[in-house]
Amino acid sequence: MQCKTIGLDLAKNTFQVCGVGEHSTPIFNRKLKRNQLVQFFAQQPPTTVVMEACYSAHYWGRELAKLGHHTKLIPAQHVTPFVRGNKNDHNDALAIVEASQRPHVRFVPVKTEYQQEILSLHRVRERLQRNRTSLVNQTRGILSEFGVIAPVGVKNLRAKLAHVIGDTSCSQGLRNIVANAYIELLDTEQRIEDIEQRLKAFLDEHPCRDIIMSLPGVGLINASAFLASIDKGQAFHSPREFAVWLGLTPQLYASGDTHRMGGITKRGDRYLRTLLVHGARAALSRARNKADALSVWGNQLVHRRGYNKAVVAFAHRLARLMWILLQRNECYQPQPALEACQG
Repeated sequence: MQCKTIGLDLAKNTFQVCGVGEHSTPIFNRKLKRNQLVQFFAQQPPTTVVMEACYSAHYWGRELAKLGHHTKLIPAQHVTPFVRGNKNDHNDALAIVEASQRPHVRFVPVKTEYQQEILSLHRVRERLQRNRTSLVNQTRGILSEFGVIAPVGVKNLRAKLAHVIGDTSCSQGLRNIVANAYIELLDTEQRIEDIEQRLKAFLDEHPCRDIIMSLPGVGLINASAFLASIDKGQAFHSPREFAVWLGLTPQLYASGDTHRMGGITKRGDRYLRTLLVHGARAALSRARNKADALSVWGNQLVHRRGYNKAVVAFAHRLARLMWILLQRNECYQPQPALEACQG
């Protein structure tokens, strides 16, 4: 009997494959070692292979697509409700198949190697920034214990470190510590700059660069991260669906006649959501003296709901605009506030 769908539970060394037939009847559910997986799928006729969108899923999605299979990635939170019995690989693989056959399930597109490389650069850059912050704080603390106070800012600290290194009134031991910190700081900043240059090269080659960069609050880091993650947003059917995926929509509790709206759900990609909120904060801070519709709306929201809530709402608005502009293939054009009110 030919399999209609195969569920693949991913792991490092031992994988679980579950094949079902026309009426979702299990045909097999077995374990495979890593070196057996490709050979197994090469022997299967082309079919639909479903995996959770987790560790190494995009790699295996590309590899199985090369063998002629149609690969689908399903968010892990959609699989959990379908696990019956105890938590084990056998039940997990079967749950993946069952979840994939439910209506209204949105699958995750398989990313290319280049997209994964760009997102990996973002992760490395984020780690380097944390390391730089930790180094700067530690160095400031060490200097303060010797009575040396540096002004706020990495640039000012860098100048202070160079001054201490050449100051003969400081002990040789302190100067050695500062010299090592100075070298480490310069090396970390150089690595961050190199990564940003590679992100800029990726962005310059992307056909949607001008569209996404035209939005307020979207710069090099935001644009490269979003384009590497969603490309043109073709995986989403509406701007609301995109905002839901980012976790920027409010939580809803409804039972009978009771309807309550809470804070944002914070689902989806935390890194992308953080970038968009920071971008919205920068755009909103510059919108105080602007008269376009988006700025006026943001300023009014600050007065009604407070600055922090307005920032999140502004990020939500930017996410919707981003999807709409990518679908229309148009750049953002600020709309006068009067025309917005009339429309």
